[in-house]
Amino acid sequence: VTLHLNPISSVHIHQKPLVFLLNSPLPLVWKLKTERLAPGTRRVFLVSLGSVVQFEKGNFSLSAETEEKFFPEKNEHLLQWAQKEYGAVTSFTELKISRNIYIKVGE
Repeated sequence: VTLHLNPISSVHIHQKPLVFLLNSPLPLVWKLKTERLAPGTRRVFLVSLGSVVQFEKGNFSLSAETEEKFFPEKNEHLLQWAQKEYGAVTSFTELKISRNIYIKVGE
């Protein structure tokens, strides 16, 4: 699955830390494609067991962290866990089948 990350239109370059929970019932390779995300900013990608994140060459992979996690099974429990762990959830998306996911990050 390719994850496309871009800032919202009102933000020229996104410079804030981000945390992504990438959960799947089956192990996946998450391919990351980014535009206008500031290098050196902390970005964390938590993936379900057996999954990996592949970064494009020359992007922010040096400041990104990837960690395998055991996530709660049901979406309600996953959302509650994320809110408890990180204090807030700004976006939650569930997709049954997808090859590309487009996410706008920003205020």
